[in-house]
Amino acid sequence: VQLVESGGGLVQAGGSLRLSCAASGLTFSRNAMAWFRQGPGKREFVAGISGLGSRIYYADAVKGRFTIVRDNAKNTVSLQMNSLKPEDTAVYYCAADPLGSGEGTTSRYDYWGQGTQVTVSS
Repeated sequence: VQLVESGGGLVQAGGSLRLSCAASGLTFSRNAMAWFRQGPGKREFVAGISGLGSRIYYADAVKGRFTIVRDNAKNTVSLQMNSLKPEDTAVYYCAADPLGSGEGTTSRYDYWGQGTQVTVSS
């Protein structure tokens, strides 16, 4: 299984970025997908989506600003991030859970990407 993130970078506060994750080596539509992030502290859940996209979850800190979408035909999951804040600065990771629905329990996720850096300047 390989998960490859892209789209990170440096952006000013209030700006937008779109992260993408390309998955291979798994039956994509059978896996819940999620985005996590890790700043100076522990890794935290950002957003998750079930295999067919019927269930979506967001961390309170990003609700109304971030949107997770998946394209099962292309084996990709994306995270549209708007109204970015300096506290959104972190390495963002894509993760896959073969058994779940996209909820935020880190230990449920079996597969992880290498991460992409997002830096929001004030």
